[in-house]
Amino acid sequence: MTSRNQHEATRRTVLIAGAANILVGVVKLAAGIISGSSAMLAEAAHSAADTLDQLFLLTSLRQADRPADDDHPFGHGQERYFWSLLAAFGIFIAGAGFSFFEGILALGSTAHENPLAAYIALAVAVVAEGTSFLRALRQVRGEAKDSHQEVLDHVNTSPDITVKVALFEDSTAVVGLVFAGLGVGITQLTGSNVWNGIGSIAIGALLVVVAVKLGLDSKELLIGRAASAGTQQLIREVIESQPGVNALLELQTMHMGPDSLIIAARVALNDDLRADQTEDLADEVDRKLADQVPLQLHVFIDPTQKRDDPPPPERSWTRGTARRTW
Repeated sequence: MTSRNQHEATRRTVLIAGAANILVGVVKLAAGIISGSSAMLAEAAHSAADTLDQLFLLTSLRQADRPADDDHPFGHGQERYFWSLLAAFGIFIAGAGFSFFEGILALGSTAHENPLAAYIALAVAVVAEGTSFLRALRQVRGEAKDSHQEVLDHVNTSPDITVKVALFEDSTAVVGLVFAGLGVGITQLTGSNVWNGIGSIAIGALLVVVAVKLGLDSKELLIGRAASAGTQQLIREVIESQPGVNALLELQTMHMGPDSLIIAARVALNDDLRADQTEDLADEVDRKLADQVPLQLHVFIDPTQKRDDPPPPERSWTRGTARRTW
């Protein structure tokens, strides 16, 4: 899958998740009010937080699409990470906060429920949330297959935080429905509203875990994360295979967004290479990397002629002329 196709697939995944959250949120809210179930009200808050997060993610996709300019020469790809961080805060504050609040109130409540509306809402939510979850999972599986990784490994290492947020939200939504269903069902069996409160608190705790995980992932990508081990190995093989390269002394990479990667390499060159041959070598490395790495690449080569030379205080980088775009 090309970067552009992946970008469009991500947008569709977010739109499907947003539509499901709006539908389910309205149904849950109505069911919570009619049935008096705090667990259903907590789930309505969960869906409201998820809907807000989808707006953040759609904003991130639009902002990241802006072309590079003088102030942002490597583009705006990191906008994806900023808005994903805001989405994590939204899950934590709006979703988890309200769920804990409703749960604590329910622990001391003696109100009687009409569970029929809650069960109907749960059935509708399972269909809508399940559809959204399967869509996100299908995209993640396709990306994992393209990168020759297991699904869990791809989720842990992928720089596309937007898809990860959608997948985690949908997974949490499905688990949250189980907690809400147990809260409503056990409350009906025992007559004690405490179980509704426990269900709400469990949903809040689940949202806290997801929010913290997504927040940490977004922070790591915002401060600059290297390419995956497999991508770095591929880059090493391309550079070291070039005639005239004696050794790759240092390789540094950093994602500037899910679709953009900076590559800086210090290489020991053959003593016989002339200046024009060095430039040709840099162009050839850039071309081969663009053919094999499906990202927008910014490649910088720092040539030296001795293995044991220390890195100079100010490096003179040679940059290839080719750049991968979509």
